[in-house]
Amino acid sequence: MTGTLYGVGVGPGDPSLMSVRAVDLVRGADVVAYHCARHGRSNARAIVAQYLGTQVEEQLTYPVTTESTDDYQGALDAFYAEAAARLAAHLDAGRDVVVIAEGDPFFYGSYMHLHKRLADRYPTEVVPGVTSVAAAAAALGRPLVERDEVLTVLPGTLPSDELAARLADTDAAAVMKLGRTFTNVRAALATAGRLDEAHYVERASTEAQRTAALADVEPGSVPYFSVAVVPSRVHADTTPAAREETAAAMAGHAGEVVVVGLGPGARDRLTPEASAALAAAEDVVGYTTYTARVPVNPRQRVHASDNKVESERAAFALDLARGGRRVAVVSSGDPGVFAMASAVVEVAAADYPDVPVRVVPGVSAAQAVAARVGAPLGHDYAMISLSDRLKPWDVVERRLAAVADADMAIAMYNPASRSRTWQVEAARDLLLKYRDPGTPVVVGRDVDGPEESVRVVRLADLVPGEVDMRTLLIIGASTSRWPAPGTVYTPRRYG
Repeated sequence: MTGTLYGVGVGPGDPSLMSVRAVDLVRGADVVAYHCARHGRSNARAIVAQYLGTQVEEQLTYPVTTESTDDYQGALDAFYAEAAARLAAHLDAGRDVVVIAEGDPFFYGSYMHLHKRLADRYPTEVVPGVTSVAAAAAALGRPLVERDEVLTVLPGTLPSDELAARLADTDAAAVMKLGRTFTNVRAALATAGRLDEAHYVERASTEAQRTAALADVEPGSVPYFSVAVVPSRVHADTTPAAREETAAAMAGHAGEVVVVGLGPGARDRLTPEASAALAAAEDVVGYTTYTARVPVNPRQRVHASDNKVESERAAFALDLARGGRRVAVVSSGDPGVFAMASAVVEVAAADYPDVPVRVVPGVSAAQAVAARVGAPLGHDYAMISLSDRLKPWDVVERRLAAVADADMAIAMYNPASRSRTWQVEAARDLLLKYRDPGTPVVVGRDVDGPEESVRVVRLADLVPGEVDMRTLLIIGASTSRWPAPGTVYTPRRYG
C-alpha cells in the first residue's frame, strides 16, 4: 500500500490564509517537502512552521535560481527527477507526502514539476491556495476585473516587447516574477501606455507587505516575491471619486486624434505602439469593418460609419478631440497607404490646426501579401490604386504606364468593387504592352482573414472576374523571378 502525494497551496504568506484542509494535511503528514534556494530559507515552510512537529522534512534545494549556467533547463530537469525519486521512496514505504507550495500549487508553482513525474504512479490530491495575485488585489483594495473585462497574468521573464504588446491588449493584468526583471517590466508598461495605471505589491499579506505606485519604485529594492498589478479600468472609471476626478480633468483636458494602423487582419500583426494607442483611446472612430476588429472595451465609445465618408469621419473625430477626447481613428493595414491618415491630416490642416494629430503606422496589405510568397517587392516598386472614385481613370492609366515603362514591380490596391468591374482587365491589357506575358502576378485575397487565398499566375492568365475589392495584386518587374510554385522574388541587384 503506497502513500498519497499531496500538493498543498499554503497561500501568499499569512498563515491564517491557509485553508482548513491545508492545515489538516500538514499536521497529519508523514513527510513535508518544500523547495528552497541554497541559503536554505523557504517561504512556504515559514508559513506552515507552527503546524510542524514530528513530520519528516524533505528540503528540496534548487541547484540554480537566477544565476547563469550553461544548461539551466538541464540542471532543473535533473533536480526535479532526483527530487521525485526522493519522494517516491517515501511513497513506496507507505508514507503520505505533503509538498507545500506558496500561493497555489498549479499557479507558477514548483510542485507541478513533481506532480507530472509522480501523479501517474501514486494516489494524488491537489489543494488550492490563495494566490499572490489575489492577495495583491486585496492589499490594494482594488478589483482585478469587473463586468466583461479580461485579466491577463504574465511572467516578468518575457521579452519587454512581448510584455508591452500583451499589456496593451488586455483590460487588466498581473505581472509575476519581478526581482531582476523589474526594469524590463516597467519599460514594457511604459511602452504599452499603462505605467500610470500600474501598482506594485511586495510580499502581500505578510508583515513586510509594501504597496506603491509602480512608477515610483526603486528597481534595486524589488524582491522576487512581488507583483505588478494593472487593475480594473471599469472600477477605476466608475467610482464616485473617479467620476469627480474625470469631470475635473476634462475641464482642462487636451484631446488628440491618433490614426492607428490595424495591420492586414491578424491580431499578432498589430504593433505594440498601435495596441497602446487603442488602449489609451476614449473614442474609436472608423469604417464599420475596421472598428469591429478593435477589442470591445466597456469604457470606450465606438463610432462606426460607412466606407465612403472619410472626410466626414475625420471631421467628426477632430471635433471630439477638440472637446477634450482622446480619439483613435482606425484603418486597416497602414493608415498612410490609401487610408485614413491623409483624410485626417488634410481636414485638420484646413479646419482644426489646434488639434494634435498623430499617425501610428501598421503592416500594409502589400507587405502582408508579399511576405506570403517571398520578396516580390524586393527592389524598387510602386503602390497604385485602381479606384477612380477620387481621381479620374486617365490619371490611373498614365501612372500605370509610367511605372510599367520604368520597369518597377507594382502593388495594386482597390482593383475592383461591385460598381467597378472593368478596371482590372484594362490595367492587365495596358501592362501587357510593357511586360512579358509570363510576368508573375501575385493574387492575394483576404490575407490574414478567414478566407485567405494567395496564388501566383502569369500576367496573361490573370482573370479579372476572380479579382474583387478584398484582393491585392502584385505585378512583377522584368527582373522578378518565379522559381517555384508560390515563390516570387525581385532581386536587389539590377541587370
